[in-house]
Amino acid sequence: MDPIITGVAGIMLMVLLLLLRMNIGFAMGIVGFGGFVLLTSFSAGISMIGMVAYKTGSSYTLTVIPLFILMGLFSNSSRMGYDLYQAVYRWIGFLPGGLAMATVMACAGFAAISGSSLATAAIMGMVALPEMKRFNYDSALATGCVAAGGTLGILIPPSTIMIIYGILTEQPIGTLFIAGILPGILLTFLFLGTIYLLTRNNPLLAPAGPSFPWRERFAALQNTGGVFFLFVLVIGGLYTGWFSPTEAAGVGAFGAFVIALVKKRLNRKSLFSALYETALTTAMVFTILIGANILGYFMTVSQIPESLSRLIVSLGLNRYVVMSVICIIYIILGCLMEGMAIMVLTLPVVFPIVVQMGFDPIWFGVMVTLFMEMGLITPPVGINVFVISGIAKDVPMYTIFRGVLPFFIAMVICLILLIIFPQIALILPQTMGH
Repeated sequence: MDPIITGVAGIMLMVLLLLLRMNIGFAMGIVGFGGFVLLTSFSAGISMIGMVAYKTGSSYTLTVIPLFILMGLFSNSSRMGYDLYQAVYRWIGFLPGGLAMATVMACAGFAAISGSSLATAAIMGMVALPEMKRFNYDSALATGCVAAGGTLGILIPPSTIMIIYGILTEQPIGTLFIAGILPGILLTFLFLGTIYLLTRNNPLLAPAGPSFPWRERFAALQNTGGVFFLFVLVIGGLYTGWFSPTEAAGVGAFGAFVIALVKKRLNRKSLFSALYETALTTAMVFTILIGANILGYFMTVSQIPESLSRLIVSLGLNRYVVMSVICIIYIILGCLMEGMAIMVLTLPVVFPIVVQMGFDPIWFGVMVTLFMEMGLITPPVGINVFVISGIAKDVPMYTIFRGVLPFFIAMVICLILLIIFPQIALILPQTMGH
């Protein structure tokens, strides 16, 4: 049987299984095993599955996943997101659109210790939406800024998406984390600029909030010390080379645990809940990784990635034309599929092409993360929008999607700037200590 035809048929079958809502990891594992057996032998397929499962489950590098997840859950238990919002709210809430800006800035701060877009959107939605409703904010702007701000959870490190990208493409996770810092800050300011322009054109969208005395503003800042401590400890340790990613994750999880204890916001129930959620999420991620590795072996023997990259290079197209096509494909897929599925489905094929065309793999990791962010707020599969809809039950879904549109445009601008100026993502990794 022709390897390339088998590979294409396997990809089509996997897309069908995903559309039928089969678990991503199982869909990839079944297709990968079946295709590998067809192109080699049954005994080789069984040996491959055993080897992949053992290597993935026993990998020291992958312990970074449960540790960063645990860090985010401990941070959630200690209500750091609430403290961040209250602090920023007191400093800029008096401005027109100030509550929305405070929400975006608090999302960026919490993203630095959670690594989860859904958690960031959910926590900020519960904290910020009632305040914006109290001051008669436009429903589209209020819900849109929370849904879009929540996406910062996977761009600003630590980021689960970047960890998965690093594992699938064999890129250093610590370097990917550092590469996400400046693009994350850039996107945060683009979101703030979007709110400023919207409220400047129509001040009725976001009336000014209350003004707080200086004493209260500085008092609120004291409660955010834990967030800055964790971020400096984890990301600073990675940047200077003091910690490996796994060590940084362990230090971060322990630091978040101690902060939650000091603030007396961790009890037996919340401790066991955090450990239980960590186990569930880790099991889900490892299932996906095992399935992705099995599929990777199938893609290798099918020769699709190698053949496709050779074909595109032989066409002599400008590499920026190729990258533009890749961007469009990722944005379209983000409207149709969940981000993790898009990554594990496309990277085995797209990544060799990107490298062959001379693009930096670390830079592309930031780009892929940004694509995944865009998919979180685009219809009909925008998961962040569904999260916000569950919190703001009185706001129609179409209103939330209308609210995220200006922020989606800001993401496109960020994407263009990263393509024109790749050093935005690469300048910090190039100065890292080793």
